Amino acid sequence: QVQLVESGGGLVQTGGSLRLSCAVSGRTFSGTAIGWFRQAPGKEREFVATIRWSSGGVAYADAVKGRFSISRDNAKDTVYLQMNSLKYEDTAVYYCAATHSLQATTVRTYNYWGQGTQVTVAS
Repeated sequence: QVQLVESGGGLVQTGGSLRLSCAVSGRTFSGTAIGWFRQAPGKEREFVATIRWSSGGVAYADAVKGRFSISRDNAKDTVYLQMNSLKYEDTAVYYCAATHSLQATTVRTYNYWGQGTQVTVAS
């Protein structure tokens, strides 16, 4: 079992920045990946970014490349999502999730989910 708790969401103006945090606890392994996903009203949940817990390997969705950055602090058991140059279309509930799968960019491979944190970008 892996437990995840997100924090750091809020209201920000277009062009602003936010940093989300995901506190991770429970059983993680060298192959565990922590991912960030988002879901806007009326839309499906979509992949944003992922990081391998041990190696630090990362991947991003095209929509956020160059604007978002995922990182981890293993000492604090926390994964961060730094979001810069925010756009109105980034408005969504953001979730962090964990998977032990090699496939780490799709929703269906993640078994453990946090409760989500709302990010609202004002136009």
